[in-house]
Amino acid sequence: MSKPLFLSVFFLAHLFHLSHGDIGTATHYSPPYLPTACAGNDISLFPASNLFAAAGEGIWENGAACGRQYLVRCFSAAVPMSCVPDQTIQVTIVDRAISTVSKPAKAATTMVLSTTAYKSIVQRNVAFVNVEFREA
Repeated sequence: MSKPLFLSVFFLAHLFHLSHGDIGTATHYSPPYLPTACAGNDISLFPASNLFAAAGEGIWENGAACGRQYLVRCFSAAVPMSCVPDQTIQVTIVDRAISTVSKPAKAATTMVLSTTAYKSIVQRNVAFVNVEFREA
């Protein structure tokens, strides 16, 4: 590839902000959050910021997701302007979505975010949003 062509492709990639992670969906759940599939009644896995999530089956990986941290950003929803613009949060996986004590607002999503985490990236009352996420 010639240098000018490479620079043009590089410039266009940054101009249109091509995805730097995976794409999925996120919903939310409310307390109670214990016990969890990752740590039972042990609260030490929960971050002080309350930015945590339960892993959907696509990222659960037979429990390997426990403790994993993801950078998550809302980019679209069925209701326009639902996402907080330019907001990325870091969440810790503390549970498995299909076995949470309180049920998610919507089933079968990539992640189920704590109320605090969800409200950090979503500014409207919607059941689920499309997110970009990557391991932190």
